[in-house]
Amino acid sequence: MQVSDRETEYAQYTDDELIDRLRRGESQIMDYLFDKYKNLVRSKAKSMFILGADRDDLIQEGMVGLFKAVRDFDCGRDASFYTFAELCISRQMYTAVQASKRKKHFPLNSSVSLDSPGESFDPSEGSEKESPVLGERLSAKVGMSPEQLVLDRERMEYLEKAIEEELSEFERQVLDLYVTGMPTSQIAKVLGREEKATDNALQRLKAKIRRIIKGDQ
Repeated sequence: MQVSDRETEYAQYTDDELIDRLRRGESQIMDYLFDKYKNLVRSKAKSMFILGADRDDLIQEGMVGLFKAVRDFDCGRDASFYTFAELCISRQMYTAVQASKRKKHFPLNSSVSLDSPGESFDPSEGSEKESPVLGERLSAKVGMSPEQLVLDRERMEYLEKAIEEELSEFERQVLDLYVTGMPTSQIAKVLGREEKATDNALQRLKAKIRRIIKGDQ
């Protein structure tokens, strides 16, 4: 059977059915699943890139996470293979970033809002006027002179240090994942914590960062 014919055949089956066949000896199904979910891995690597890791390394780790998902998936326990694979890939990538620690990196220069992932805060929708996008406040460098860039870099370093010292380890982990655009529910799963505890940590770290930025004005 040609590869294209095999792929056509496999496309007719659900992931659950394919994984069952894989475990019964059809090893070529692993290659099919890797190819099917490679774009999910790349998408996760793109979002995790903000944490300072090499994208190729993240893709490699993501494929490891995908392999673990195929290996550990339980159709009777897990909602769907896609959801389980997404979790395993994200967890593997984040664990790798945390373990490497090749250099200190804090994601403050992201243009991700602290109020909603990937969106700017609209004051008309809130009860108080807050900083719309943290990245805009900290890294707007267009038109700056060399002297201004030096001052801006010094301010960035000061804020990074202040926030690093103020946040707990759990809050730093939540922030790491939040700035990638990951929703609170998945952050909780990646970190192995309750969603309520994760959301509470997010609210605490937002308040701390706003207080630090306000004090720096």
